[in-house]
Amino acid sequence: MTDAALPLAMAGLTLAGILAGYRVGMVLGGAAALFVLISDLPIAYFSLLTSRIYANVLSNWLLVAIPMFIFMGLVLEMSGVAERSLRAAQRALGGSAAGMGLSVLVIGVLLAASSGIVGASVVLLALLALPRLEEAGFDKPTAAGLVASSGTLAILIPPSVMLIVLGDQLGAPVPAMFAGAIGPGLVLVAVYGAFVVWRARGLPRLDRAARVHPLRLLLDLGPLLLLIIAVLGSIIAGLATPTEASGLGAFGAVIVTALYRRFDVTTILAAARRTVTTTSMVLFVMIGATCFSAVFKGLGGDDLVEAGVTLFGSSPYAVLATVMGAIFLLGFVLDWLEITLILMPIFAPIVAGLDFGSGLTGQALLVWFGVLVAVNLQTSFLTPPFGFSLFYLRGAAGDRLTTRQIYRGVAPFVALQLLVLALLIAFPVLVTGLI
Repeated sequence: MTDAALPLAMAGLTLAGILAGYRVGMVLGGAAALFVLISDLPIAYFSLLTSRIYANVLSNWLLVAIPMFIFMGLVLEMSGVAERSLRAAQRALGGSAAGMGLSVLVIGVLLAASSGIVGASVVLLALLALPRLEEAGFDKPTAAGLVASSGTLAILIPPSVMLIVLGDQLGAPVPAMFAGAIGPGLVLVAVYGAFVVWRARGLPRLDRAARVHPLRLLLDLGPLLLLIIAVLGSIIAGLATPTEASGLGAFGAVIVTALYRRFDVTTILAAARRTVTTTSMVLFVMIGATCFSAVFKGLGGDDLVEAGVTLFGSSPYAVLATVMGAIFLLGFVLDWLEITLILMPIFAPIVAGLDFGSGLTGQALLVWFGVLVAVNLQTSFLTPPFGFSLFYLRGAAGDRLTTRQIYRGVAPFVALQLLVLALLIAFPVLVTGLI
């Protein structure tokens, strides 16, 4: 077989196994084991895989932040605290159709900053905001697109599990990743908001909008905002590591539920069980991806990929465009976690060696690239046929929406995400300004 045949066969078999519906972690680990056996790699390579699993996953204290942030989000969602904040924002901004649409965006940001769980955000927004958006006069596709895209902000706005995993894979500090994602997140929200205001033009003002007393609004939103500021502020200011801040967030979420008199041992235990299940899935995929990456590189796959990304030009921006295009296309069929764990160890060294002529080097370059990837991967939640936000919305909306309406609705928001991605490439300071 040629030098390119084995890595291509490994990539093709892995993609086929994932699309066939097999467990991603098992496919990645199984492909690694199979190609160690059929290639000329020594059997002792299995010992290398074991040491990499221990060093990269099992003993990586940074990854402790993942279950902590998941638990924090689940507690806020299952206790009803997030729902209370949503209703408060809707009452405060619901005096017009544009205000109703913007309130959905605001709560999408709050849910993103407090939980980072896309499924919970999309489902909650669908149940509570979708009927209100339709009552305000928005057509069903626009309402569906706004709910799905607002809920998907949870994967980008810190504290985000995606940013933690990306930082780990790129070797970039997670606090810098969090700081770098704030600007792009705000730009994306602003672009969404402008689109919502434009779509709301000509719609009548809501007649039954009620004024909200500022003190009531403060009581409904204050504790959640304080929790978000405490978690993110401690990380960005360097007062706590992401792992320490995640513990603060988990404990703070329990305290907030107690303040609202929503504390319940049954709810806490249910959130803990769901946290264990979700974390186990993530770590299982990370273990499989670690094995896959090691064997793929051992077969010369990284050299093959590096040669492939230069087919459309060897200039830094041509290489970056090829990488971004590949990630966007893979987002139609693969999950963000699979793309991150498989491709980032390969793409990161390639991008780190490029000179974009904008003064980006070292850590700043990796953070900029990581945030670009995060914004790009956010589209994978909205692109059919396997966009998870589309599934969440379809299930939560029931007969209120058709699949065709959902696809039509998310299309302009995907275009807006690509527009923001282009802005971040053209103006890196939007990412690096807070680092």
